[in-house]
Amino acid sequence: MRRFTLVFLLSLIAFGQDRGPLFPPQEEDHKLPDGTSQRQAILKAEHKRSLEDAARLAQLSAEVQSELEKSDANIVSLKMLKQLDEIDKLSKAIRGRLKRI
Repeated sequence: MRRFTLVFLLSLIAFGQDRGPLFPPQEEDHKLPDGTSQRQAILKAEHKRSLEDAARLAQLSAEVQSELEKSDANIVSLKMLKQLDEIDKLSKAIRGRLKRI
C-alpha cells in the first residue's frame, strides 16, 4: 500500500509540473519600412527561391536521364553522381522551406 501511495504521489507531481503553454504565444508581426508584413515578405522570397530550385531540379533530372540513356549499364560518370547529389540537396532545401510554413 505504501508503494502504491508513493507511486501515486510521484505521478501527481510529475503530471502537475507546469510545462508551459501548449501553443507558443504568437509574436507580433513586424512591419517593413514600406508597410508590408515581414512574415509575408519572407514567405514570398522563400516561395520564389523554391520555384527557382524546382526549375533547377527539373533541369538536373533531365540531364541525368539523358546521361543514363547515353551510357552503358556498367558505366557511371562522376558528373552524374555530382548531379544526383545536387538533386538531393535541392529537394531537401525545398522540403525544409515548405515545412517551416
